[in-house]
Amino acid sequence: MSSTDTLTPSQTSTNAQVLDATTHANIHDKLARALGIKTAQVNAFVKLYDEGATVPFIARYRKEKTQNLDDAQLRALEKSLNYERDMATRRLKITELLSTQGNLTDELQTRIDNATSKLELEDIYLPYRPRRRSPAAKARAAGLDVAAQAILTQEIAPTDALADYQIQSNVTDDSGQEIEVDFGDIEKQLAGVQAIIVDEWTQALDLLDNLRNGFAKTASIVSSVASEEKREVGEKFKDYFDHSESLARLPNHRLLAMLRGRQENVLGLKVEGEDAPFIEKIINHFDVDAKAPAARREFLAEAASSLWKDKWRPHIEHRLLTEKRLTAEADAIEVFANNLQHLLMSAPAGRKVILGVDPGIRHGVKMAIVDAQGHVMLDSEGKPVVATVYPFAPDNKIDEAKAVIDELLNTYQVDLVAIGNGTASRETDAMIKEILAANDALKAKAVIVNESGASVYSASELASDELANLDVSVRGAVSIARRLQDPLSELVKVDPKAIGVGQYQHDVNQNQLADSLDKVTQDSVNAVGVDVNTASPAILAHIAGLNKNVAQQIVTYRKEHGAFDSREALKNVPRLGVKTFEQAAGFLRVHGGSNPLDATGVHPESYALVDSLLTQTGKSLPDILGNEGVLNTIDTTALAANDDNVSVKAILDELAKPARDPRPEFKTANFREDVNSIKDLTEGMTLEGVVTNVTAFGCFIDVGVHQDGLVHISQMANDFVADPMNRVKPGDIVSVRVISIDEKRGRIGFSMKPEAEKPARTATKAAEAKSSNDDKVTRPRSSRPAADKRPSSSKPRGNRQDNRQDSRQDKGSANTRGKASKVESTEAPSKMGTLGALLKEAGVTKAKK
Repeated sequence: MSSTDTLTPSQTSTNAQVLDATTHANIHDKLARALGIKTAQVNAFVKLYDEGATVPFIARYRKEKTQNLDDAQLRALEKSLNYERDMATRRLKITELLSTQGNLTDELQTRIDNATSKLELEDIYLPYRPRRRSPAAKARAAGLDVAAQAILTQEIAPTDALADYQIQSNVTDDSGQEIEVDFGDIEKQLAGVQAIIVDEWTQALDLLDNLRNGFAKTASIVSSVASEEKREVGEKFKDYFDHSESLARLPNHRLLAMLRGRQENVLGLKVEGEDAPFIEKIINHFDVDAKAPAARREFLAEAASSLWKDKWRPHIEHRLLTEKRLTAEADAIEVFANNLQHLLMSAPAGRKVILGVDPGIRHGVKMAIVDAQGHVMLDSEGKPVVATVYPFAPDNKIDEAKAVIDELLNTYQVDLVAIGNGTASRETDAMIKEILAANDALKAKAVIVNESGASVYSASELASDELANLDVSVRGAVSIARRLQDPLSELVKVDPKAIGVGQYQHDVNQNQLADSLDKVTQDSVNAVGVDVNTASPAILAHIAGLNKNVAQQIVTYRKEHGAFDSREALKNVPRLGVKTFEQAAGFLRVHGGSNPLDATGVHPESYALVDSLLTQTGKSLPDILGNEGVLNTIDTTALAANDDNVSVKAILDELAKPARDPRPEFKTANFREDVNSIKDLTEGMTLEGVVTNVTAFGCFIDVGVHQDGLVHISQMANDFVADPMNRVKPGDIVSVRVISIDEKRGRIGFSMKPEAEKPARTATKAAEAKSSNDDKVTRPRSSRPAADKRPSSSKPRGNRQDNRQDSRQDKGSANTRGKASKVESTEAPSKMGTLGALLKEAGVTKAKK
């Protein structure tokens, strides 16, 4: 049997193979220092990783070897290891190329060894990269290098240096191929000489570093509307139509918004900065002012200007923007990954009968009932229990709809009603609550469920396989019900990007994003574990050691041979080899099988150790499973040395709480019944809501009005909040206060600050400071954050969360307008809006005249 399906990127890559032992050791030492762990821990991880072990497996079942590194540390180690190996491989290649060219010096080798990024490595090699058709290469091929060297080293006028130059009839490059050149007159010859000098000066890497650092501190990024006709179609980018701010202080989310605007041809971007100071530094570095005669000095000064304007400044701008973009993308990917992890690990409702409801207006409200195992229920005739009702305009069959729903709830003893949060969700929620209130026999509870991506699942090949007998329009209702029952099992069936918890998810490196999200999903699935006899191929594919093909093989084998009676039976599955079994077995559960240990997180490799424990206690396995009292009396000193993979304590902990679910307890938010749209909101209103997304600048809250509101980072607490993710996570139920409403643009501002804790005198002082500066209300464009702005909800609501995510964070800007939104500013109070706004923000009502 083959186990090639468990190969990791580190095994298939040649990078690790070309590095010598010293390089490997240096990398391991560097990683240990960077991550604050021991080199021995790095060595242990790398050995396991290169042997094909997955991070979840190492984190769970090889704790002894890595000295208890957790999955977060191991993921960071995995990422850094692969990056450093790539860096080391590129170092070797660049060193080899420079050596072959005869350009490698001790200084260059030191710079190569000390480079900290791939961009820096490429910068070092750039001046030496062969360019056979560059102006300098053509000039050298045409014999102009002699004149160039004369001008650099002798007191001679440029024209005199060319006095003896003979135009060649045939010019060939270093490969012997003939090239076309035109140096027929003195002006073109001078240009060729200057190109050679500029090319030679580009090798002054220390000077380049100095200029790049200086330019980075002073440069600004400027965005403008690409053309007048773009103003209307690019309305969501209007905060960047005339915008400028420091490039060094540019927040990540604003850069991504600008880059998206440029990508959509709405914005033009440029970097502004001075030229003269940097040209002067080049002139000073090469001692141009001391050159004689005057014609030579002027010629070299022109070369210095050309070096800066034509070579280095464009390169520096590109590198600075690239570095900022890479940092911004990494930050956005991390935000997405964190949000996805919290969403996947949100509380499951558990084994309950659920009525899934996919609300709609013109096309009706689709419904389906799933049983406690997540299967679509069948009626007495063996048909799926599904229905579509039309309670809203234009049909308005409200009574008929209520009768159908009431019958479904009664007949099938429904525990929960899962209502998708798309179009007509609040109207549907209100209708179902009326039905529940009118019938005391009904014990169900209505819950609003995020339906983002449900339509994507409905049309997928997986949905066609799982729900082949259901119409596509009804599959969404099934998915909504299952999301409430077990969010993890259902959400893994959808591309994470369709779930819509990302920040600029379409603007980042898609391979890196997919890799990060896949690892988050894998960690979440393995943290919970799956029932191998009920799991879908989608969730099985994320189990450590498995992939889509082996996952499908497991499901196919299960259909052909019936439920697995034990983990051992998994070895009969085609393509599930020894290594795959080792990696996956501990995360696959077999409930009701021949061995109770198969339903726990104890790995089969430790079953013998458990048998030794049972022998010592004289009890059976059912007697000790979940019995902490008995387990605490076991003397493990004699057994500790028998298993150096996972500690005996870890095994006892698992036996005490077998297959413990790490997810939180299920609970729901209570939306106010009198608040169904943005029109129902008033400033000062306090509401309960659910955190739908967390970004670098705050969090978004769903209070049941079809438009999430923003709690800006400055409104999350009275104390300083460095990272919103440290305060809330998707799925959290929080209390918020409405502080601003922009119905026209569909924007809602919330605050999580306890209103009573805001001292009024602070606001008064702020107001006094503002009052004394009323004639200075205009602020620099770069003085206020902008990612806290929200767009109008004009996109289709089929995938509500994803639609709003793509645009709402683009609205961030540092532009100045007449009045600042109360939820926008993080400036000192003296720079905020009006006195009335300040007093209201502080909870003080302005006295009426």
